[in-house]
Amino acid sequence: MPFLRVPRRLPASSAPLVTAFLLSVMMTCIVSAIATLLSLGATPEALRHWPRAWGFSWLVAFPTLLLVLPLVRRAVARIVDSPL
Repeated sequence: MPFLRVPRRLPASSAPLVTAFLLSVMMTCIVSAIATLLSLGATPEALRHWPRAWGFSWLVAFPTLLLVLPLVRRAVARIVDSPL
């Protein structure tokens, strides 16, 4: 079918950036939801406050991951045996 096109994919060189982006989105979503629920309880107010908490935590987490991931990869390379 000629009208079905395969979506374009990002180049392999963008993998570290995409990894940091997706990891930061998922982690901050989970952690901010747990922190908001523990702080405010399972209330409509918590649901109202959570998106702001998520957004702020993501703004901190994404650049932090970009800086920290190379250090973590080097540390893991020193700790974990490389495949043959």
